[in-house]
Amino acid sequence: MSLVQTAMGIIDTARISVPTVLDAALGRTTLERCDARLDWWARKILRDADVRLAVRGLEHLGTARESFIVMSNHQSLYDIPVLFCAIPRRIRMVAKAELFNVPVWGQAMRAAGFVRVDRGDRKQAIESLRAGSAMLSEGTLLWIAPEGTRSPTGELGAFKSGGFHMALETGYRILPVAIDGTRDVLRARGLVVRNHKKVVVTVLPPIDPRAYGTERRKELMTAVRASIASALGHG
Repeated sequence: MSLVQTAMGIIDTARISVPTVLDAALGRTTLERCDARLDWWARKILRDADVRLAVRGLEHLGTARESFIVMSNHQSLYDIPVLFCAIPRRIRMVAKAELFNVPVWGQAMRAAGFVRVDRGDRKQAIESLRAGSAMLSEGTLLWIAPEGTRSPTGELGAFKSGGFHMALETGYRILPVAIDGTRDVLRARGLVVRNHKKVVVTVLPPIDPRAYGTERRKELMTAVRASIASALGHG
């Protein structure tokens, strides 16, 4: 166990955030630069904690031409570097509005194309998710954690509907992803990083929202949640 790893993670986050903010101020931000920094950051975070990452089901990503709305469970802040390492495609996260208020880090997230959602303002949240559809059309995968927050117990929580509205409106297929083990590295709202843990990421078969339609939105939510729960062994 080590608080040193936590401190290193904060420093490494600053190391990619500051130049991203500077690029934005100088008008030279590119997705490629952001991709390179995120890739370096994610790999270093996992390497420093000696996380053993196993990825299953990458065949479900299909061709590079298809974009997906990625939906996963949320156990830990380590879900973020884990998913960036596990999915070999350009991916951006839908994040709560509070994170965008953090000095430098929030500005860097905005510049890199992360999507801000105010969970207390349903209208704004839906509008933000619609704006994210433009990213999908350009080939970026959009990552949403439907639980809305990290699970304190590791059990899969109830799903919120925002991302499902987006899937139904845009027609993009949902790619369920199960993340198992990040809670052993860093607990929800915890500070101590535990080294030498194994994390398993399972990419599951895509689910087409068009097979459900808006009138069966709750059934769609149930299907996605059941897929992730099954991979986690939650029944």
